[in-house]
Amino acid sequence: MAVSPGSRIGCYEITAEIGAGGMGIVYRARDTKLNRDVALKVLPDLFARDPERLARFQREAQVLASLNHPNIAAIYGLEEADGVRALVLELVEGPTLAECIEVGSLSPGTRERVGVRGQGLPLEDALPIAKQVAEALEAAHEHGIIHRDLKPANIKVRPDGTVKVLDFGLAKAFTGDAAVGDASHSPTISLAATQAGVILGRAAYMSPEQARSKPADKRADLWGFGCVLYEMLTGKRAFQGDDVSDTLARVLMKEPEWDALPPTTPPPIHKLLRRCLARDRQRRLSDAATVRLEIEDAQTTPAAEVIRAFPAPQASMGRGALVPVLTLLVGPVVAGLAVWLATRPAPARVARLTITPPVTAPLTLDGITRDVAIAPDGTRLVYLGTNRGQLFVRALDQLVPVALSGLGAPFHPICSPDGQWIAFFDGNSAIKKVAATGGPAITLSPISGARRGASWGLDDMIVFATSDTSTGLLRVAAAGGEPEALTTPDRAQGEVDHLWPEMLPGGEAVLFTITTAGGIDQAQVAVLDLRTGARTVLMRGGSHAQYVASGHLVYAVAGTLRAVPFDLGRLAVVGPPVPVVEGVVTTPQGAADFSVATDGTLVYVPGDSDGGAADVGVGGSAGPGGGPGGAGTGLSLSAALA
Repeated sequence: MAVSPGSRIGCYEITAEIGAGGMGIVYRARDTKLNRDVALKVLPDLFARDPERLARFQREAQVLASLNHPNIAAIYGLEEADGVRALVLELVEGPTLAECIEVGSLSPGTRERVGVRGQGLPLEDALPIAKQVAEALEAAHEHGIIHRDLKPANIKVRPDGTVKVLDFGLAKAFTGDAAVGDASHSPTISLAATQAGVILGRAAYMSPEQARSKPADKRADLWGFGCVLYEMLTGKRAFQGDDVSDTLARVLMKEPEWDALPPTTPPPIHKLLRRCLARDRQRRLSDAATVRLEIEDAQTTPAAEVIRAFPAPQASMGRGALVPVLTLLVGPVVAGLAVWLATRPAPARVARLTITPPVTAPLTLDGITRDVAIAPDGTRLVYLGTNRGQLFVRALDQLVPVALSGLGAPFHPICSPDGQWIAFFDGNSAIKKVAATGGPAITLSPISGARRGASWGLDDMIVFATSDTSTGLLRVAAAGGEPEALTTPDRAQGEVDHLWPEMLPGGEAVLFTITTAGGIDQAQVAVLDLRTGARTVLMRGGSHAQYVASGHLVYAVAGTLRAVPFDLGRLAVVGPPVPVVEGVVTTPQGAADFSVATDGTLVYVPGDSDGGAADVGVGGSAGPGGGPGGAGTGLSLSAALA
């Protein structure tokens, strides 16, 4: 039977073709019995002629029909007439999410929002859509149903703003439970489509386990959700290649361009995307309810908490310009914490205050490397304890830090991108890591020479440096392994060593400090492009630079932190520096005792470390000259050393 407008399949009269794909052709049809419009998906001949496959499909369709959720397009039934078999589906009016992203706005008649073509949807549109998609996933997963082919083309936005996820579970219904290792039965590549050379599910949205033809569970849907949310916010795919094989290679090997996210993206959404797009399924979010709650938190976060620590670089900005720096988003560990959190000032003001650790958990100073770190999400501090073999982890919403003991001789703590692990130097013998919640330390690699800094990148690689001048920067997997040398000091250019690495977003470049025979006063801040191996000097007379997501580098010069506008795409400084905080502890080797979270929160150690006591600060300065005791006085976390 030929299916075309005017023909009938049972009681359904075809009125128009809506779309086509490897899983069938979709028609608009009129239900002549119930007088309603529906969508008919006519099954490919390969399925319709295979009794076993058709029976399996019918069983799955019955399960899918049990779903009843406002954000899932309904399945009404399975119709057969004159040798043609078709799914009867809810007809959803409105554009697909792919069409909305393409034009940068929701279609006319939906909501009066206008975006910019190619730059994604406005945040106020993207988050409500994402929340409804998460709710659809949550409902389906509770019934044991997985989508397996989530992408913008399978999501529609109705004129009233309601989101409908289409084709829920149909990938499994069409392919069944495929054997592992048979790529022709991948959840998003049907046998028919493979034979025709057409990939049904977009490779750009396939999870790593699907790309490897391994069984998929609900975590594959959360990977797809992360891809969809990233595309809504940026206007481009998280993983895009020139062809299918190149795209799949990016899924398996590359990180998304995190710096492409809009500057106004709330920190909870940054964290959510990274947890959805974790290649290791064991580290990926596994619950759609958690996704929904994270989005709700982001929607209710006050505007003050999503503004970047630094303003966007401007051509007119001079050394004397006031720069709102490192907005504080945490409270003190003193009585009145709840009151302060409820009454904290607007973002134009900078909060700086004293936090006193308990006498049982004091901070000590190494004198060589950095002693304090802040988790990327700004929720926890990690610092050195006075007792040998001990680090303290202090959640900023808790009064008492937690001691991690039995670590050997830990120095220079660094946090993993997801905040779940802490890596550190065990004296000058090895790099190790320990879970942020405690447990045994795991050795990643022995080292040669004294500790000289480390940084944990989004690609799950740790770049580190030692005092061994025969090598510069080295790299080792966060899972452990043999270190790889990345740089060697150029003796002909007067270089002595390469120290204090700090990974840049995306994992494709690393900041570091070049020391010379002239000492730390003549040190240089440089950047290494890991793709090409090219090294570029960015600033002279500074050390230990770190990147802030607003588009600035913060680095140390003679105990003062300076901020300079930085173009992450070009790996170039694009403006003059301005002072941020004065009186920050800097070791003779050039390590500055500070750390910056993704949300811009700064933790630093001000004061002189030689007097038997030290102050540790969390916060920042309101502008040039805003050091301790001056205008824009910085917040301090004070700790007496035994």
